[in-house]
Parts: sequence; structure tokens; C-alpha cells
Amino acid sequence: MFEYFPDYYPWSLAVMSAMNRGGHISEVDEACRPLRDLPDKKGPAAQDAWLTSWARMAERVERLGQADEEAGHPLSAGRKYLRAGLYGLLAERMPSHHHPRRLAVYRRAIDSFARGMLCRGDDVELVEVPFGEHRLPAIFSRAPGGGRAPCLVHFDGLDLTKEIIYAAVAEEYRRRGVSLLIVDHPGVGAALRLLNLPAVPEAELWAGACVDYLETRDDVDAGRVGIAALSLGGYYAPRAAAFEKRLRCCVAWGAIYDYGAAVADRLGGTGEPSVPGFAEHLGWVLNTPTIEETRAVAARMTLEGVAEHITCPLLVVHGENDRQIPLWHAERTVERAVNAPERELRIFRRADGGAEHCGADNGTLVVDCMADWVATKLGANPAGARPNGRKRT
Repeated sequence: MFEYFPDYYPWSLAVMSAMNRGGHISEVDEACRPLRDLPDKKGPAAQDAWLTSWARMAERVERLGQADEEAGHPLSAGRKYLRAGLYGLLAERMPSHHHPRRLAVYRRAIDSFARGMLCRGDDVELVEVPFGEHRLPAIFSRAPGGGRAPCLVHFDGLDLTKEIIYAAVAEEYRRRGVSLLIVDHPGVGAALRLLNLPAVPEAELWAGACVDYLETRDDVDAGRVGIAALSLGGYYAPRAAAFEKRLRCCVAWGAIYDYGAAVADRLGGTGEPSVPGFAEHLGWVLNTPTIEETRAVAARMTLEGVAEHITCPLLVVHGENDRQIPLWHAERTVERAVNAPERELRIFRRADGGAEHCGADNGTLVVDCMADWVATKLGANPAGARPNGRKRT
């Protein structure tokens, strides 16, 4: 993986997240260059500097988009708004959730991103999925061709958002004739930041709500609905598929078989976090004020005794050089899914790329693999995704 910050993996990972989702290398470099020589990248001052630098770039690109829009060039404006939204979301990811500017940066970023999709003419809707007394914010990306298309419910991970997922995958699924419902579910995105909804281990609860919603749409074939999720979603998606039987296929984009074990590794044997800010962030996501409570909830997030209940086709993709989650999580997920009619483990090797956490070093390889697999399992019609609607001859 290209490591812009060779001495600090989390920031290098964020740089690759930008590059995999449409960021421009010169803008990314300009945002990061003032941060390169900071002596302590782990402390609050450095995290504030990160937010300030990336937010400044987001504001600049947004201003250029506004100028394009005022000049009557919505396509050019939209491309800039999407980048501005992406940069803003990457800006707000790093500091503590207590940071006084974080929420404002987040709100501006999602507004920019939404404006970008509108100006670009993407066939999307900003929708809300009823979930008890709440409504989960989501992006519905419609497959071309008309009629009832298959749809993939897409969840996030520990700290991503529906917009970041959209930027990575939406176009490839659309081209393959698959609609997407990308959801800010409890514990992430707007559900956490604006609705104060923490995550719980029972991901089938909000997965079921998503399928309920899709059953009300006349442009979705409710008999061809699958699920995918990345990073911590490598637990969420298989858990949901195990107990929500209306899901017809499942993709774990980076496996997590036992999150309790992963959290124990991350926190270290003394109970002190080995990754700066991780314990605080996870406590926010799970609404657990103490490390002991965080450990207890994380220990419930396991596929032990769960994977055996998966009865739809399962794909697990994992990087050979994943430095966050060891490969055994992927191997065990597939090994224990004994009742899945098809189960496949795709390991991305260093020699080819896509070998880092969730393919951070080359996301295109992993996205292509997943999109092809989902389109096949859900019986999508890629020919319908062509601009002229005609098959090649």
C-alpha cells in the first residue's frame, strides 16, 4: 500500500480511502503535506490539524463547484461537490467525537455530497428506512433499464458512512444491473451523529427493516435482495444473513468472525488502547462508557454459533496483508458456514493487489470481484445497464 505517512498507518489508510473513492491526488497531497512532519500524529493537536487541513480543502473544492453551478455547468459542479463531500467526511473521521467542529464539518460534507449526486444526474434518492420509532438515512441507487431490479442492502463498518460507500461501489453495481440501498445503520453516519442510535450486535434487526422497506418499492424485486458490508460489517452482514431469511446472498467485505477477540487485540492486554482514539470511538459507537462495557458488548459480536445459520450463498473477501483483522477470521467464517449452499473465500494477495484491509491498497480489484459475484447470484441483467439498453452483438 502507498503509505503517505510511513510512520502512521491510520492516516495513510485515510489517504488511500480518498484515492479509492474519487479524490484527486494533487488535492489530497495539498491537504496532507502540512501534516507530514508533525512530530506526534496521535494527539488531539494533530487530529485537530487533520480536520482543519482536510476541511479547508473541502471548502475550496465546494467553492469551485458553486462557481461551476452558477455558470450553468452542473456536471462539472457535481464532480467537485462529490469530492468536497468526500474530503469533509475524511476530515471529520479522525478527531474525537467531542471535537467542537466535527458535527458542523460532517453536516456540510453530506450536504455537498448530496448536491453532487443531484448535479451529476445520478439516478439516486435520499430515503429513510423506518426502524421502530426512527428512520434510518439511506441512499437508494437505482439500476438502469426499468422494471423490478435486484437490490443489494449495503451496510457500513465501524467508522464509514453511506456516502463513502456510495463513492466506492455504486457505479459498478449500477453497470451490472443491481440497485443499492446504502444505509447509515445504528452506530454509523447520520444514525449515530444525528439520531444518537448506537450499534447493537443484532444486525438482523435493521437488516429486516431494510427488506421491509424494499418490499414497498415497485422498482425492486423483493425476491432478489442481498446484503453486503465492510470492515466491522464483516460481522454485521453474515449475522444479518443468518437470521433474516429473505436475504438471498451475503458478502463480507473483510471478515470479522470474533469482534471480541479483535477488540482485545486492539486494546492490548492492560486494557489501554494500542490504537489512539479507538476505545473512545468504539465506546461512542456502542454507547458503552467504560472499556469493560465495551469489551462485554464486543464479545457478543461473534459468528460462533451464528455462521451455521447462514442458508444463502456467502462470499468472504479478505486481504492477505490485512493489518487490522487476521486472515483466520475469514477462514473461520467460511469454514463454519456449513449450511450455506455456496461459500467462497477470495483472498487478495500482495502479488496482485487488494491485499490490505478491505482492499485499501487497490479497492477496484475487490469491488469488481464483489459486484460480479452479486450480479450473478441475484440474476442481474448487466445488458440493461448499458446506456443504449442494447446487448452487444
